[in-house]
Amino acid sequence: MSEAKPYGGRVLTIPFIVGLLVILVMFGFLVQRFLYGLGPVSGMNDGYPWGLWIAYDVNVGTAFACGGYAMAILIFIFNKFEYSPLLKPAILTSFLGYALAGFSIFFDIGRYWNMQNIFLPWHANVHSAMFEVALCIAAYCLVLLIETAPPFLQKFKLNNIEKKLNKVLFIFVALGMLLPTMHQSSLGSLMVLSGSKMSPLYWSQALPLFFLLAALLLGYTIVVFEATLSGVAFNNPSELNILKKLSAIIPWVVGIFLIIRLQDINARGALDAIFAGDLAGNFFILESLLLIAALALLIPAKNRADSRKVFWGAFCALLGAGLYRFNAYIIGFSPGNGWHYFPTTPEILITFGIIAIEILVFVWAVKRAPLMPFPGKKSQA
Repeated sequence: MSEAKPYGGRVLTIPFIVGLLVILVMFGFLVQRFLYGLGPVSGMNDGYPWGLWIAYDVNVGTAFACGGYAMAILIFIFNKFEYSPLLKPAILTSFLGYALAGFSIFFDIGRYWNMQNIFLPWHANVHSAMFEVALCIAAYCLVLLIETAPPFLQKFKLNNIEKKLNKVLFIFVALGMLLPTMHQSSLGSLMVLSGSKMSPLYWSQALPLFFLLAALLLGYTIVVFEATLSGVAFNNPSELNILKKLSAIIPWVVGIFLIIRLQDINARGALDAIFAGDLAGNFFILESLLLIAALALLIPAKNRADSRKVFWGAFCALLGAGLYRFNAYIIGFSPGNGWHYFPTTPEILITFGIIAIEILVFVWAVKRAPLMPFPGKKSQA
């Protein structure tokens, strides 16, 4: 197995510059948000106190960032160390996803200047699911920062610090598996409180379990999706055989998720809502079809030998599980009294800016730090 090394090469390419322009636009709208408040830049209202920034950037975004969590479970609990080459990039992606989710919370909340109260015990509401989510995400960001550090300590030749950190890294690995289990399930607990405001297709007392399963599914699929694209972009096919093996796990998680969720809907007598013809029912059908397509692509062993089918199978599962988490917060939620929500152009562009930051930092890191094995590639860093 090849040793991890920087890919090298020029960072400031044309796509990179385009990404910087998207980020510049994002900061322009953020200036408007902080000068004039949430109203001029968002479609949120009293009925929908959170919109795209929470539903995607936090709820879906942190689930997309569960690649490090999912791979750590596979490697350190099930002793599948053959997947180790996928771990460093997955942890970096997790750190970027969670850090940017925290960034989006900062400009999403109205009284952002009170955000530090989360960390002050005399202001803490220990009975709040939202408090637990906020505290766990903040703690997990710190854990991910420490887990991400070794390749960068190696890059800057801080070998003594790297050796000392490696001796205690197992503690942070353990915390890195505990904290997402807590807050990913708690993101589901938040919506349990919505009760009748949610469609029966999305509300359930089992939401914490569904959200945790969806996070695991998104963790594995994002690793396959990202590693395939990285292999193409950086001309690095060495991980494709590992991805083919990893893709065999995805149908199991999809199958368990679909069976438990459909049984839960059936037990509550809500199956008729699937074909009601409303937005919630139609989106339920769409996300289910995407997950079924993933099963059709990934269950046959011969399909898992085909890199293209592995990629598209993971992509379908990624869309299906991501859509489920988004729908639970927006499409399946209806506060009544005539309230409606649709994201504004600034909301969408700010979200694009957050995604651009994550991609550009990842590209810079892969080119400058020893994160991925590149057989036969000499570092140009």
